[in-house]
Amino acid sequence: MAGQEKGTLGPLRLRGLRKRWVFNTVMPVFFLLVLLVLSVSVGISNYYYGTMLEGLETRAQTMASSFNEYFMSNGYVSYIQKATQTAENFEEKGRIELQFINSKTGRIQISSSGLTAGTAPGTEDIHQAISTNQMKPFRGHDPETGEEIMAVSHPLLFNGQVVGVMRFVTSLREVNSQVMLVVLCILLVAFLCMLLVVVTNLLFINNVVEPVAVVTEAAKRIAAGGYGFRIEKQYTDELGELVENINEMSMQISRNEKMKSEFISSVSHELRTPLTAINGWGETILEDPTGDPVQLRRGIRIILNESRRLSNMVEELLDFSKMEDGRFTLHIEETDLQAELEDAIFTYRELFRQEGIELSYEAGDVLLPPILGDPERLKQVFCNVLDNAAKHGGAGKRIVVSIAAEGQEQVIRVRDYGPGIPEAELPYVKQKFYKGTSKARGSGIGLAVCDEIIRLHGGVFEIGNAQGGGAEVTIRLPAEK
Repeated sequence: MAGQEKGTLGPLRLRGLRKRWVFNTVMPVFFLLVLLVLSVSVGISNYYYGTMLEGLETRAQTMASSFNEYFMSNGYVSYIQKATQTAENFEEKGRIELQFINSKTGRIQISSSGLTAGTAPGTEDIHQAISTNQMKPFRGHDPETGEEIMAVSHPLLFNGQVVGVMRFVTSLREVNSQVMLVVLCILLVAFLCMLLVVVTNLLFINNVVEPVAVVTEAAKRIAAGGYGFRIEKQYTDELGELVENINEMSMQISRNEKMKSEFISSVSHELRTPLTAINGWGETILEDPTGDPVQLRRGIRIILNESRRLSNMVEELLDFSKMEDGRFTLHIEETDLQAELEDAIFTYRELFRQEGIELSYEAGDVLLPPILGDPERLKQVFCNVLDNAAKHGGAGKRIVVSIAAEGQEQVIRVRDYGPGIPEAELPYVKQKFYKGTSKARGSGIGLAVCDEIIRLHGGVFEIGNAQGGGAEVTIRLPAEK
């Protein structure tokens, strides 16, 4: 059994807890950020491309309406002249290329850039605009250059027939760069958020999981027999309370183990002493050739006393065993508490007189009514308390017992005039196996059994020091049936 110590523990790991923490906290945040980045990126891309397409469609709709309304009615030659003039004076030719396409050949007749004239783009927007007489958009790669473009084609009508297509074309290089830059910024923010989550989780693991690992290792050490091992307290929050509870548990187990060892040693000694006396006097009587009646009576009396003491110890051990596994029960009936107390006093008065101890009994003038209780168990308590008073307070040569009604309780007090109980030991005197500094014989479980009996009766069993010296036991039992 280990004493009080503060141990140092080696490297600690809680792999299972770490994995669960990663999967339950970090991974959901990661997937949420990925989903958020994808959603925002798609939304921004749609916004940029949608805005650009809307601008192209507005230009195409406005300019094509003007052509169809004012210029196409004057003939094909007038249309070509106006288209050439419009392409030459197009103000946004630096960003957008304006094309006029022949509806029959599909080739570019006039272009604001002058570089694509005579070529046939062949994109689907041109064919759809011609076949449906409606404006059609296009986004994809230019068949000639391979560059990613956005285009809008609007049919031009003469006498209800499509004679040409007005087409606006712009490169997506700048827009793609802007979208990519925004997406990269979003990814950077998401990465920083993820990094913050990871760092905070690592801090959490260091501040929470590692202390839990320390407590786990300490618990293993205690379970392996390192009773009394203490964890150094470094925390003031719930972890600090947990460490305090573990330390208290360790110390309590250490005390219990110490008391158990002392109990085993004490019981072994207590059993050996009367057995030795019984064996010794039995052999003496058996081998005494004289048959001296005085010697014979003396030996038999000692044998009876020691046998009675052994029986009491065995009864205490049996009661304690029942109390530990929950088999300790009462047989409740109407009980004259005062009569049971007086029987115990009558039993012990002569024994105490032989030891030079005066046993005084103070009873009130009013006859106390019966209560509900187990008479055998209550008498056991009275006998144990009287015997305990003689063993520990017999030096005072006087024991006073009283019984009285106090409110709704019947109260019994047993006081001795011995040295009393050290103040430091008072909180523990009713604990099992506890004997404190007393050298008196006993198993250390008698008072624990008494406390359990009184508790099962709904009463209170108190032990303290009396005013003027000596110890006093107070037993309070409910008087109501």
